[in-house]
Amino acid sequence: MAVFKEISPNASAGEKVTNWFENRFPTAFDAYRVHMSEYYAPKNFNFWYAFGALAMLVLVIQIVTGIFLVMHYKPDAALAFGSVEYIMRDVPWGWLIRYMHSTGASAFFIVVYLHMFRGLLYGSYRKPRELVWIFGCAIFLCLMAEAFMGYLLPWGQMSYWGAQVIVNLFAAIPFVGPDLALLIRGDYVVGDATLNRFFSFHVIAVPLVLLGLVAAHLLALHDVGSNNPDGIEIKGPNAPKDSKGHPLDGIPFHPYYTVHDIFMVSVFLMVFTAIIFFAPEFGGYFLEYNNFIPADPLKTPLHIAPVWYFTPFYSMLRAITSEMMYALIACVLAGAAFGIFKTKLPSFLKPVIAGVAVAVVAMMLSIDAKFWGVVVMGGAVIILFFLPWLDYSPVKSIRYRPDWHKYLYGIFVINFVVLAYLGVQPPSAVGERVSQVGTLFYFGFFILMPWWSKIGESKAVPTRVNFVAH
Repeated sequence: MAVFKEISPNASAGEKVTNWFENRFPTAFDAYRVHMSEYYAPKNFNFWYAFGALAMLVLVIQIVTGIFLVMHYKPDAALAFGSVEYIMRDVPWGWLIRYMHSTGASAFFIVVYLHMFRGLLYGSYRKPRELVWIFGCAIFLCLMAEAFMGYLLPWGQMSYWGAQVIVNLFAAIPFVGPDLALLIRGDYVVGDATLNRFFSFHVIAVPLVLLGLVAAHLLALHDVGSNNPDGIEIKGPNAPKDSKGHPLDGIPFHPYYTVHDIFMVSVFLMVFTAIIFFAPEFGGYFLEYNNFIPADPLKTPLHIAPVWYFTPFYSMLRAITSEMMYALIACVLAGAAFGIFKTKLPSFLKPVIAGVAVAVVAMMLSIDAKFWGVVVMGGAVIILFFLPWLDYSPVKSIRYRPDWHKYLYGIFVINFVVLAYLGVQPPSAVGERVSQVGTLFYFGFFILMPWWSKIGESKAVPTRVNFVAH
């Protein structure tokens, strides 16, 4: 039986109310202490560490605005576009809710991309946070599915034809492709059945999975503790602690970092609302102009492209042509030759590597390049899951890695942005070549990481975190 905590009769009304709730719901107060007031985070967090909180904020915005949109939206191919126009024109404040939701989708990806890049910079995927990173990558994958399915719902020209193109890609998978595409569409063409399926997944199924992954991500993070810009474990067995066992290099998350996050939330909301009120389409990147035209199965837009946050991966898809396949075959053969002649693998594994390489090359020659484009597009996301086991650097943080690592990371970011830009542009010979080089660099960055991450002399990592009071 629970033991009730006594409180002084002279306590304030607020303290008495708090005591009443704590005696009857102690689990909630224990969770608050574990994850907020008594959760010690490194005291040298910088602004990069606010993007996790911003992602939570945008998730709440998307859920709340989505609930209000569902009240008026009709998942029917004949009525969907009209219902969105009804929300925009006749529902009180409907235009604001719709623009919050559409801008929130882009804001979500901006925040998540920056959050993932921070993890890349400071080695937040390294031991003991591998599972935290894997949950984060699963959230990213789930978010992409959620955004793709939600993108069809306005039933505009770009929504319709974008879904048509992407779903048709699954038909390129050997043997099961046509049946898989039919299963996703629910019909032989994108139509009412597709809209209803995507609506169900967008509103119910995927958000439930997304919320579960977010909870797992946070719980796993708080179990092992947060990383910091120095990559030093403040809660390790050798870390300095006070008489109560609290890390000397840590401070309670609440109130110190809740105030920090509130400030960043305020800055974010000023930018967010400015976009909503003054540029909700954001030059056609957040809301494409073709999506203000009702879907017409008989009229194909001149240029079909997904929304901007998918375009880096769409560029990689388009980069895989018949000519590009020969470059990929050369990469496979070069990798196999390196494994056989330049590594100290057991002798019995070398024939296995040669056999696998020959089999892969045979498959690449016999299966259409369109399928390998789908593989590359999916592989660009899946390879992120393996990052904890690809980085062999003796230090975590970019602060203590060789200086040329910073330039390499900078080139990686520029390459990703260039791929995103090319993805929204019409196909061209020059763009195709640039996207092919960018695709090779993207995969080379990760595949060769076990080699290049060990090169160079790392700087000495301090025993305590670097922190300057401000």
